[in-house]
Amino acid sequence: MNKKQKLELTWIGKENRPRLEPRIMLEDPEKSYHAKHRVKDTDIFDNRLIFGDNLLALKALEAECAGKVKCVFIDPPYNTGSAFTHYDDGVEHSIWLSLMRDRLEIIRRLLADDGSLWITIDDNEAHYLKVLCDEVFGRRYFLANLIWNHSVQAKGYSGKFSVHHNYVLVYQRSERFILKDLPRTEEHNVNYSNPDNDPKGLWRAGDVRNSLVRTNLMYDIEAPSGKIIKHPPKGWRFSRDTFEKELAEGKIMFSKNEDRVIRKIYLADQEGRVPETLWFSSDVGTTREASAEVRAFVDGDFFDTPKPERLLQKVIELSTNRGDLILDSFAGSGTTGAVAHKMGRRWIMVELGEHCHTHIIPRLKKVIDGEDPGGITKSAGWKGGGGFRYYRLAPSLLEKDKWGNWVINKTYNAAMLAEALCKLEGFSYSPSDSIYWQHGHSTERDFIYVTTANLTHEQLQQLSDEVGPERSLLVLCTAFRARGEYPNLTVKKIPRQVLSRCEWGHDDYSLRVENLPAAPPKPGQQDLFEEGGGK
Repeated sequence: MNKKQKLELTWIGKENRPRLEPRIMLEDPEKSYHAKHRVKDTDIFDNRLIFGDNLLALKALEAECAGKVKCVFIDPPYNTGSAFTHYDDGVEHSIWLSLMRDRLEIIRRLLADDGSLWITIDDNEAHYLKVLCDEVFGRRYFLANLIWNHSVQAKGYSGKFSVHHNYVLVYQRSERFILKDLPRTEEHNVNYSNPDNDPKGLWRAGDVRNSLVRTNLMYDIEAPSGKIIKHPPKGWRFSRDTFEKELAEGKIMFSKNEDRVIRKIYLADQEGRVPETLWFSSDVGTTREASAEVRAFVDGDFFDTPKPERLLQKVIELSTNRGDLILDSFAGSGTTGAVAHKMGRRWIMVELGEHCHTHIIPRLKKVIDGEDPGGITKSAGWKGGGGFRYYRLAPSLLEKDKWGNWVINKTYNAAMLAEALCKLEGFSYSPSDSIYWQHGHSTERDFIYVTTANLTHEQLQQLSDEVGPERSLLVLCTAFRARGEYPNLTVKKIPRQVLSRCEWGHDDYSLRVENLPAAPPKPGQQDLFEEGGGK
């Protein structure tokens, strides 16, 4: 195989990519919620709960939030038929892969350079998802495949395994991401002692052998008696200069018979502990624990496998600082927002389905009012405060009239239309209070003006005169009559100008049936999925 050849996961319909409409978001103040008073100076009030299809919501966030999200945690459908019906869980494997690919590509653009992605998943799709993430993020940015001991109760039938773990796939956006250490407790210090009364305090012996072959670290060491200690097969973990320096500092010692080098690791130098890839239920909780947390704020049906708050606490603790922005585009029961809120992080959650109102909002209200005693409330010292804004995605900008012609959606007022077209054309929406034709800008000298008026030559000439020779203006209108040229204006008609930009009128991308094969494979044709899908 050619060394430059790239291995990719293949599935039916992979070449189909949705042409997403960048929707605007409309706040509903009646569903937004804030604490009655400020509890702390650090209270955060501009968190966002977005109701709507999560792919369209991610696209809607892209212009504003690209490169700003520090941590994305998602708990996507596991493709097993066990989640809420609106997820279309158990869909054709190829559709699931397309569903994830389309969302991961935007998530990658939303992440800050020092950001990270955490995905909970089970055996049904974990290994396909790993290859897909390698393709989207780059294999070198894979950090870990964590094992989460999500269940401690034996279950299942004779002849089958009782599954007690799920996975958490972790990717970094770039090398700038810094995985934090975990806090130390006394149980992590049991291996430290001070048998030689070292004035620097408790220590343990560190590994002196290299895990990778390093020829430049293959040198022999002479013990005080003159005895020669051969280097380990792959070399030492330190250079000769470092060895000499640490020997002089008392960090290096020899065994009694001088056949081993001992390197001291001092407890005083350990500010935290390195996170491990096995996450036990005793540390991060189980789905049963999570279910109890959900029952505390809602009655009736809810997710079979909600995530415990302690699991999210650990993810957020390892990947963010206070005030950082966290995104969850598969919000489920709202655990990510609840935990992020208690930990002083800003958050955005996206959810489609009525349980956004019946599950998530009641939970967040209890958190904000300080009436949620469960989860991490006590360990985080949470007393309530802050708030969130509720948004819904605006309807599609264009709709068909009774004759089948594309027209501007009648629900759009002038402000909504201007904001929507600013987003579509790549302008920042910032209407001027004093200049009627400045609805947005792309640079300090380039502006956009949106109107449903039929502009005459005289009006266009007046616009051109007001804009002046040092500035430029994109004019979007329903019709215009021009005589001559206006060097500082670009005039285009709507909706004709935007018809070919994207798909209009699509509100739900959770199930894309167009990705299904048109006909069964021909006899003898290799089935991609039965064989694993890769090539």
